[in-house]
Amino acid sequence: MSLAVLRSRALAGLAAPEVTVEVHLASGLPSFTLVGLPDTEVKEARDRVRAAIQNCGFEFSQRRITVNLAPADLPKESGRFDLPIALGILIASGQIKAPDLDGHEFVGELALSGELRAVRGTLAMCAAIRHEAGMDGSAARALVLPLASAPGAALIEGMSILPAKNLLQVCAHLAGREMLAPFAVSPAPTFAHYPDLAEVKGQAQAKRALEVAAAGGHSLLMSGPPGAGKSMLAQRLPGLLPPMTSAEALESAAVHSLAGSFKLAHWNQRPFRAPHHSASSAALVGGGGTPRPGEISLAHNGTLFLDELPEFQRGVLEALREPLETGQINIARAARRAEFPARFQLVAAMNPCPCGWLGHPAGKCRCTPDQVARYRGKLSGPLLDRIDLMLDVPAVAEADLSARGDGESSATVRDRVTAARAVQIERQGKPNARLSPDEVDRHARPDEAGAQLLKQAMARLSLTARAYHRILKVARSIADLAGIEQISSAHVAEAIHYRRGLAD
Repeated sequence: MSLAVLRSRALAGLAAPEVTVEVHLASGLPSFTLVGLPDTEVKEARDRVRAAIQNCGFEFSQRRITVNLAPADLPKESGRFDLPIALGILIASGQIKAPDLDGHEFVGELALSGELRAVRGTLAMCAAIRHEAGMDGSAARALVLPLASAPGAALIEGMSILPAKNLLQVCAHLAGREMLAPFAVSPAPTFAHYPDLAEVKGQAQAKRALEVAAAGGHSLLMSGPPGAGKSMLAQRLPGLLPPMTSAEALESAAVHSLAGSFKLAHWNQRPFRAPHHSASSAALVGGGGTPRPGEISLAHNGTLFLDELPEFQRGVLEALREPLETGQINIARAARRAEFPARFQLVAAMNPCPCGWLGHPAGKCRCTPDQVARYRGKLSGPLLDRIDLMLDVPAVAEADLSARGDGESSATVRDRVTAARAVQIERQGKPNARLSPDEVDRHARPDEAGAQLLKQAMARLSLTARAYHRILKVARSIADLAGIEQISSAHVAEAIHYRRGLAD
C-alpha cells in the first residue's frame, strides 16, 4: 500500500474544520514534500517526523513522499499534524497495519524522541467532532491526542478521547496489539473561589453600583484617588455574578484552549482579565498572522478590568467600541478570517486627574484645569457613551478603615444578583445590558413620573439616544433587584445618578 488517508483538524477561530491528511509514497529520488497551504510550523514537521520515526525503531522510507493536507485552500498551522503525517508514512510504507482509520482522528506534535506534546485548541476540535456527529454522537470518531491535552478535551460529553504518550503507543493501538484506554474524566471543580466583597471597607455606594452592574451585566467606570479601593472592587465582581451555565463554561474553556491557557482548575470560574495599560490593540482584540483570541475574548462570559484607563493608547480603547455593542470580534487578514466571542463585562478604573488627588479632602491636587481636561480627554465621547455606570469613588475615611469589616459577603449579594438575573432570563432571555432598543421599549418602559424625570435629564445633561437606552437598562436592573416589575422614578433617578459620573 503506497497511499494512506487519515483525518485531523485545523483551527479557524473557534471553528475546527476537518483536514484530510493524504500520504503517498512513490518511486524516485528520496524527497519529502508537504502541500496544502502549510505554514512554517507545518513545513518543519518533515524534520520532526523523520527523527521521531527513526527514534521509535521504524525505518524512514527512502522513497518520494508527498503529504497533502486537504482542503488545499484552508491555511494549516502549528505542529498538530505531526502525528497523522508520521502515521501516514508508516501505514503507506507497510510498517504498520491499521484497519480502522475511518473511526479515528489524530492530532499531536511530535518530539524528536517520538513523545507526544500538547497542542492547543483540542476542546474546540472535540466540539466540532461532536457537532458533526449529530444529536446522539454515536457516529463521532475517536480523537487520538497527546496525554497532556486530554483533560480539557474530555469536557465535551459523548466524545471518545484516546490519549497517548508517544508514537509507539498509537501504532500499537492501530495495529490492535495494545489498545489505548479511553480517558477517564476527572471531576471538574463545581464551585469557584473569588475574593470576598466583605473585605472592602466603606464604599457603600460603589458596592451598590457593583451589585447593579452584576445584576444586569452592565459596564462600569470608577474614578477616584489612589488607594480608594477601585481595584479591590473590580476584582470582586466575578464573585457577584451568577454561577456559569454548562454552555458558558464550555465557551470560555474553548477560547482559552485556543490560546493554550486553559487549566482544568479554572473550570466553571468566571474569567477575570486585567491587561497592563501598555497592551497593544492586537493583544487586546486578538490577531497575528494566525489569528488568536486577545484579552477581550479571553474575558468572554467574565470580566475585563482596565486599570489606569486613560493610560491605554487611544487606538486600543477605541477598539473596545464594537465588541461592547456586538459581543464578538471579527479579525480579517489577507489570507484568513477568524471570529471570536467577546461577550464580556467591562470594568474600568481611573484617577480623576494626572496626579490622582483631585477632590481629595487633604487638597493635595496641584493640577491645572487644562491638565485635568487634557487627561480626561483621552477618553473619547463614543467610548464613554457605551459605559452604563460611571461612578466617583472617594477616598476611604479613616473611621471606615479602622472599623471592623461587617459588610455583606459576596455570597449574600450573589444570591440577589442571581435572582434578578433569573427574572431577566425568564422575561427576555438575556441580561438587561444586551437588550435591543425595541426590547427596551417593551421591557424597560418607566411609569409616567419616571419618563418625565428622564426627559428632564436628557435636556439638562445633553444625553445621546444611546445614553437614553442605557439609563433605562440600568433602571430595569435596579427594579429587578428590588423585585418590582414597573420601573418607577426612584429607579430612573438612581440610574441617572450613575450616568452623571465624571460630569460632576
